[in-house]
Amino acid sequence: MKEKRYNQKRACALAGIDPRVYRRKSKRPADTDLRDRLKELSSERRRFGYRRLHILLKREGWAVNWKKLYRIYREEG
Repeated sequence: MKEKRYNQKRACALAGIDPRVYRRKSKRPADTDLRDRLKELSSERRRFGYRRLHILLKREGWAVNWKKLYRIYREEG
């Protein structure tokens, strides 16, 4: 956008996204502690999927929804 000196509206139209989406700041918390613990558990137990990791986290006292855990699991790879 800055290279070609397009205005924001034009650049978003070329990319096919709404300018409100481009400007929107995420309100979602970072969940860094949860991400770190999930990485530790998944590196210890490589064959476990997100479902089994969810059970292990629940045993440790983490109150996290399985859908949120699945999203984080996919993002972290």
